[in-house]
Amino acid sequence: MAEKTIAAIASASGEGALGVIRISGENAISIADSVFSAVSGKSLESLKGYTAAYGVIKDNDTRLDDAVATVFRNPHSYTGEDVVEFSVHGGSIMLRSVLRLILSRGAILAEAGEFTKRAFLNGKLDLTKAESIMGLISARSEAELRLSRAAHSGKVSSKIAEIEADLVAADASVAAFSDYPDEDIEDLNPENFLRMLRNAEKTLHKMLRDYDAGKILSEGIRTAIVGKPNVGKSTLMNMLSGEERSIVTNVAGTTRDIIEETVTIGDITLRLADTAGIHETVDTVESIGVKLAKERIETSQLVLAVFDSTSALNKEDLELLEAVKTKNTIVIINKTDLESVIDKSVFKDMRVVEVSAKQGIGYDELKEEIIEISGTNNLSADSAVLIGERQRACAERALDGVEEAINALQTGCTMDAVGVCIDDAISALFELTGKRVTNEVTDEIFRRFCVGK
Repeated sequence: MAEKTIAAIASASGEGALGVIRISGENAISIADSVFSAVSGKSLESLKGYTAAYGVIKDNDTRLDDAVATVFRNPHSYTGEDVVEFSVHGGSIMLRSVLRLILSRGAILAEAGEFTKRAFLNGKLDLTKAESIMGLISARSEAELRLSRAAHSGKVSSKIAEIEADLVAADASVAAFSDYPDEDIEDLNPENFLRMLRNAEKTLHKMLRDYDAGKILSEGIRTAIVGKPNVGKSTLMNMLSGEERSIVTNVAGTTRDIIEETVTIGDITLRLADTAGIHETVDTVESIGVKLAKERIETSQLVLAVFDSTSALNKEDLELLEAVKTKNTIVIINKTDLESVIDKSVFKDMRVVEVSAKQGIGYDELKEEIIEISGTNNLSADSAVLIGERQRACAERALDGVEEAINALQTGCTMDAVGVCIDDAISALFELTGKRVTNEVTDEIFRRFCVGK
């Protein structure tokens, strides 16, 4: 049974110079013809694919708007079906009026992501490319856009295809061995067989490492600036954000709550929190701020622990240092433009950056440490970075299967047992790209898309 013809507004909501309405399906062109009259007098049905016509959209005798209709013939369209896109004036009322007219002529309203879902079902793209589309639309930084563009161009698909090729070759060798146990099968030479599995293992490990770094680029790092009162936490936040968001005075305890700001360091977004100074206090309000600061240490992905170079370390400093040792922490020794008396030896084996936040000194060094600790420095524009938890989970299952196959091979298990492990890994990769995936999974993926895409 043919899919019903769908339609939706494909441009962003709100007013604009132009708006786009997309129609896709078996009756897309005939429905478009029923509401559109080209100034040339030609019907859209008579046009070849990749052809545009200027004309008028009418509801019987009522003229709704001038429009440009662009025709795409199957299978050479975004969805793989016949598609017509109307470009009209971009007022929201105008777009809704034209869409209602199209729906009255037999189209149904597209669900969220339904155009891209049809593209996937019609073999126009795999799931990794489909999921990258939302990254292209919602990218909040150049880095996130770059990684989404790489995935959309097929970088992830190509890398997964390389792993599949090794695993399928290994699986075929196991099957051949089972059928012909007395034959000398080249790929079942232990060294050759193990090499194929090791290649797959190495590539999957790298993709999972890059996923963590890619997630940082796309979502940012939850970062806490912590330290005693008056060590320069607020000044540091202002240096990083480039503006005065935190109150800076020489009065200890000025910051009593958590002040949040989002800043970009290179390609990395830091979701900064300037916390209250951590110290012993009988002030009820300050105590609440100190409690929140300690909680933020536990929930942060990165801690910037600030110490005053002009003061000797005391009990509170050492307690703070102990609290952040198990976290991803950068020790920041502030006020280095003044005479230093701090004992730096206690920071041995920790990441340390010396700055003068007030003078803006040390910013570049801090930036390099943040990039290094985030793991994003090894990501290039061509990196094949997995997108989302679904892809990561599939890659982890594939890696588990490969590692179990290697272990089975090295511990002398039967080749049939090795083959079962390889089959599990291949199955996970097929689910990742959509070669073998349930309707429930695809429905969930495309439900997250916007309507019109």
